[in-house]
Amino acid sequence: MRVIVGLRNPGPEYEGTRHNVGAEVARRLSSRWDAPLKRGPLRVRMELARHGDTVVAVPMSFMNEVGGPISALLKYFKASPADLLIIHDDIDLGFGRLRLQVGGGSGGHNGLRSIEKSLGTPDFARLKVGVGRPPGKLDSAAYVLRRFTKAERVEMDMVVEDGAEVALRWLDDAVAARDLAGSRRPGA
Repeated sequence: MRVIVGLRNPGPEYEGTRHNVGAEVARRLSSRWDAPLKRGPLRVRMELARHGDTVVAVPMSFMNEVGGPISALLKYFKASPADLLIIHDDIDLGFGRLRLQVGGGSGGHNGLRSIEKSLGTPDFARLKVGVGRPPGKLDSAAYVLRRFTKAERVEMDMVVEDGAEVALRWLDDAVAARDLAGSRRPGA
């Protein structure tokens, strides 16, 4: 079983924010499969869509508490961290860029920190979606909870589509998926 999780904070006040772009990619992927996300088992605390031997999930918990539900999801589907792809926002990656990697640190991302702690390893795949650095002296936490501007939203919609394509490719060929992610440039 392969597991793809798009990170987010739940609730309408967080919809469309930079921090929730991982969930946007996961939703786009489930939409491509015509497999809507539905509430999963209580112990998993996620919305799930299943397509063959792949599960796409969006947590129902806040970003800094996502590790427990992801650990429960892997146990429920008898999957390992090697079968996991986490899709998340990244402020250290240029706006509109995608990067796929396995392992690495949390980079200050509370969701990744929670996952690494719960799984006991950083060795899982991550699809990073670049949301850019905060302008001026704006706090990073406040920045990722902001919605995209109209111009950014147009670009990010294309990035979400590209991210779904990278996630699909990851299922069959992780190296090709990494190359595809690396080829994505703003305005491409």
